[in-house]
Amino acid sequence: RVIAAIENPTDVCVLSNRTFGQRAILKFAAHTGAVAVAGRFTPGTFTNQIQAAFKEPRLLVVSDPRTDHQAITEASYVNIPVIALCNTNSPLKYIDIAIPCNNNGDNSLGLMWWMLAREVLRLRGTISR
Repeated sequence: RVIAAIENPTDVCVLSNRTFGQRAILKFAAHTGAVAVAGRFTPGTFTNQIQAAFKEPRLLVVSDPRTDHQAITEASYVNIPVIALCNTNSPLKYIDIAIPCNNNGDNSLGLMWWMLAREVLRLRGTISR
């Protein structure tokens, strides 16, 4: 509901440093209209306004809080809410909404992004139940 409540879909930033999650977030972004950051997160993307890749999202969704810690820390500096796909060993520092799942396997991570995209599209009314 949080993702679907944002009026402009490009204000949602999804990112993943993990190789298993990169293809999944690219497909999520293509179907929902979000902005995807696949691969290495450049430090200063949310805080350094001089940088060419500067972004001001209203929401950040990450695949793994452990590998995406730099983006989560920067989001906390500029008060961006963070949704994370968390495993049992994931740190919850600066995480606003934790979605409990297995984020270690490639199939499970892809399935979670697919379920999240499907629910966002259903709440927006793009697809029917």
